[in-house]
Amino acid sequence: MAIGDRVTRPGHVQYGELLLGPGTPYRWQSITGWEELPALDSGTVPRAGAHGAFPGLLLAQSRTIGLDGLIVRAPRATIGAVVGALNAGTVPVVDELPFVAWLDERGPLLAYARAVKRAIPVGKAYRVGVIVGGAVQWEATDPRRYELTERTATAGLPTDEQGLAWPLAWPLAFGTPGSTGNLVATPTGDALTHPVIEFRGPVTRPSLTNVTTGDVLEYDVPLARGDVLTVDTRAGTVTLNGTASRLFTATSRSVPEQTFTLPPGSTPLIFRAAPGSSDPSASVVVRYRSAYW
Repeated sequence: MAIGDRVTRPGHVQYGELLLGPGTPYRWQSITGWEELPALDSGTVPRAGAHGAFPGLLLAQSRTIGLDGLIVRAPRATIGAVVGALNAGTVPVVDELPFVAWLDERGPLLAYARAVKRAIPVGKAYRVGVIVGGAVQWEATDPRRYELTERTATAGLPTDEQGLAWPLAWPLAFGTPGSTGNLVATPTGDALTHPVIEFRGPVTRPSLTNVTTGDVLEYDVPLARGDVLTVDTRAGTVTLNGTASRLFTATSRSVPEQTFTLPPGSTPLIFRAAPGSSDPSASVVVRYRSAYW
């Protein structure tokens, strides 16, 4: 199923396959930690011989999201099943699940989180199918929020144009246009985002360069036709065909994967390979989502 596929209107919150909000047995009154800036770790240090301090890095901590004032309503004959579905959808898990919230005209935003707290008060109204004052809390280790739709930018290796065929005959045919190996990533939002990069063979020593910063990701590895080298810059991993790590193939001019980010706006990128590696079937795909604080 697609991420956030059940979210169709403002007020909807989907965690995994659990949907809360309008049209469901689970209504909520407030959400905390969603529009707030997450807590920051500051690298600022005091000046030793002067007033003030030296500004340091500001690194965001995990985002804590709370859904408060939870109201559960169901026929008294099925209240147990409805509560059971809520419980089953908020159990402790190992891997974070998609958390999608749609609050207003800006549309839904996505985070990856795990449920860490759940409160379902049981009072007299429980017997008639009503629960008030419930709450669920999640923790997202990546504090950024993302657009639902994943964007992609693709390019092949540079190739020459075919040019004119002699003798000339009208109308002139210049052949298939060549490829420049250039591509552009255009995230919006207000935060840096980490792309996932896929180098597809046949290609030797593929590389991707950020023209603006000069940062390069390059791997001294031959890829056969059908091979895919995936670089997850958020996780800092490099895998061949989804299984074997190839992180050790990074060349000396390659930057650490987790430092290769895309800022909001337009970022020109260049796809290149080793001299003599020019198969037109080779390509790079850059996948990313716009990120928001």
